[in-house]
Amino acid sequence: MRYTIIRFFAAFCLFLFSHCGYADIPSLVSDSILRVPIGGNTWVYNAPAGKKLITKQGIKNWDDTSTYFKTYIRFSKTGTLFLKIKAKSEAICKLSISIGKKWHECKVKNSEYRLYDAGKWDITDTGYVAITLRGVQKSGINFADISDFEISGTVTEGAMAYTPNDEGNFFYWGRRGPSVHLNYPFDDTVKTNWFYNEVTVPKGNDIVGSYFMAIGFGEGYFGMQVNSNTERRILFSVWSPFSTDDPKKIPDDMRIKLLKKGTSVQSGEFGNEGSGGQSFLRYNWKPGITYKFLLHGQPGADSSTVYTAYFFAPERATWELVASFKRPHTHTYLKRFHSFLENFIPEQGDKTREVFFGNQWIHDKGGNWISLKKAIFTYDNTAARGYRMDFTGGIMGDRFYLRNCGFFNNYTMYKSAFERLSEGKIPEINLEDLP
Repeated sequence: MRYTIIRFFAAFCLFLFSHCGYADIPSLVSDSILRVPIGGNTWVYNAPAGKKLITKQGIKNWDDTSTYFKTYIRFSKTGTLFLKIKAKSEAICKLSISIGKKWHECKVKNSEYRLYDAGKWDITDTGYVAITLRGVQKSGINFADISDFEISGTVTEGAMAYTPNDEGNFFYWGRRGPSVHLNYPFDDTVKTNWFYNEVTVPKGNDIVGSYFMAIGFGEGYFGMQVNSNTERRILFSVWSPFSTDDPKKIPDDMRIKLLKKGTSVQSGEFGNEGSGGQSFLRYNWKPGITYKFLLHGQPGADSSTVYTAYFFAPERATWELVASFKRPHTHTYLKRFHSFLENFIPEQGDKTREVFFGNQWIHDKGGNWISLKKAIFTYDNTAARGYRMDFTGGIMGDRFYLRNCGFFNNYTMYKSAFERLSEGKIPEINLEDLP
């Protein structure tokens, strides 16, 4: 439920040190017979609550005729697609496979995995294609177990996007979908102690599993999540300078120390994606409303830096303290500003979400507000490998935006640069009066 730290910084380092204009996406290209595994490319619909039907081995325990599945592949070439399905069944069952309005039926009748003909298809447009699988009839308890689609034909002569295997746990990452980022460049000689950003999630885009991260910086991240149908959070975390995924292994002198927190804010530690201090406020933020985020970073005299996060909701009309953390063995002003959009629930990777970021400002040690008008688009390893290509970002009006997941067809090139036309409005904040 946190951002995928290692994956982001791999992409971020590529952004910082690459000398080329764009990083090419190594889309999958082949003119032979290809295997498209169910475990990394398929989503289930109308499934019974709490029942896991998609595993790394494919579809299992499928018994409901109202349940159906969609497998997504992106083609860059039109032409003929020959489709086969690898399946087994303890009893005879009949399946229906469809692309668009055309459908094909096949009968599975062997208890060992075999390939069955799933039709010849004319792909008349490039982009993502959804292969829909339904159960028609069964003589046993379950429909077939299904591990793969096998594809061939002239459409496979062009570049394709799908997750080809589970190396590096990519069935998980591929189903989560690509994470996308906006990096805000500025003169790094400026001693910056405040960063301000505004976030708006358009109506209909507050999808469960989304993290709309407003303020990313060199040592942590701060934004808002949709954790479930009933819970939303404002999340602020700071990583320990000690590299580990297990917070229990952090030496005492490298632990993040909580200095203070706001009313109703929960605090603790996090692991698995780096480790450090975490805080969150359960707050029912709304789509279509602009929320404001403010971060203070102040290096101390004892080789430490204190990071303090504030959140402004127009419903409450006041700046609220989220938390203040002290990071040891760190002496720095704020740096490496960025925002990102991610989906952290694999089952939600077939749903599109979008977010707007506007009016970015930094405040320097001398008391000056400076507008950040530029942003550079980057993405994570799922996109860089060409496994998912439903990602985009840019500028709309006077705000930057990010969009991901849902298998839309357009995408944005790595390191695309955008610039706001106006400086925006200086934040009206009395910094001395903040809690």
